[in-house]
Amino acid sequence: MAFKSLKPLHRAPLLHVSVQESLRAYINENGLEAGAPMPPEGELASQLGVSRNSLREGIKALESVGVLESRRGVGVFVKAFSFEPLLDNLAYGLGGALRQIEEVLEIRRTLEVGLIAKTLQKITDEDIRELRQVVARMRVHAERNEAFVDEDRLFHRLLFRCQENETLVRLIEVFWLAFYKASDFVNLENTDPMATWRDHEAIVDAVEARNLEDARNRLDSHYEGIARVIAHNKTNTFNGRIP
Repeated sequence: MAFKSLKPLHRAPLLHVSVQESLRAYINENGLEAGAPMPPEGELASQLGVSRNSLREGIKALESVGVLESRRGVGVFVKAFSFEPLLDNLAYGLGGALRQIEEVLEIRRTLEVGLIAKTLQKITDEDIRELRQVVARMRVHAERNEAFVDEDRLFHRLLFRCQENETLVRLIEVFWLAFYKASDFVNLENTDPMATWRDHEAIVDAVEARNLEDARNRLDSHYEGIARVIAHNKTNTFNGRIP
C-alpha cells in the first residue's frame, strides 16, 4: 500500500519578524505619514504582548529599511520614503561586477535619451540658466583634473525637472546613485574630466537650441563616453592593476 508523504511543517515566523509585520500594519491601517510619531515603546510592547527587547529588534529592522527612525530621547517616528536603503544594498550587490554596472548605465542611457524630447518642450530659460551654472562649475573642476560628482548628479536632475514628473526624477536618481555607489567598489576613474565637461556643455547647447536630434545624439555620446571609462577599467582589471 502506497502512503502519501507528509507535508513539511511551516515554521512560525521569528518573533521580531511578526513584530515588524504588526508595526507595518499599524502604520498602514492608521494612515500614518512621514514624521508621525509611533506610540511609546511600553504601549506598543503591551499591545503586541511581547517584551521590549523583541519590540526593539523589530523597530531596528524597520529602521534598516527606512520605514522608521528613532530619535534619542524623543521616540520612534515614521520615516519619509527614501530609495537610500535599496541603493545601499543594490550597490553592494554590484560591487566589483563591471558588467552589472554597465547594465545600470544602459538603463540610465535609455531612460534619458528616450525622454529628452519632453524636456525640450517644457524647459524654461531659468532651467537653462541653472544648467549653465552647473556646467561652469564642472569646467572649474575639470581644469584642475578633479571629479565633479555632485555637479553631475544635479545636472541630470535639472535636465528633467521641468517635466514635473516626480517618479521620473526619482528613477533617474536611483540609477545615477546605483551607478556611482557601485563604481566606488571598483574605483571607477574618469581619465578625461575635460571631455566629460564638454559632453555636458554640448547637451545644454542642443537643449537650448531645441534641437531634438542633436540633444539625443549628445546624450547618447555622453553615455558612450562613460561606457569607454568602464571599458578602460575593465582592461585594467584584466591586467591586474585594480584589486
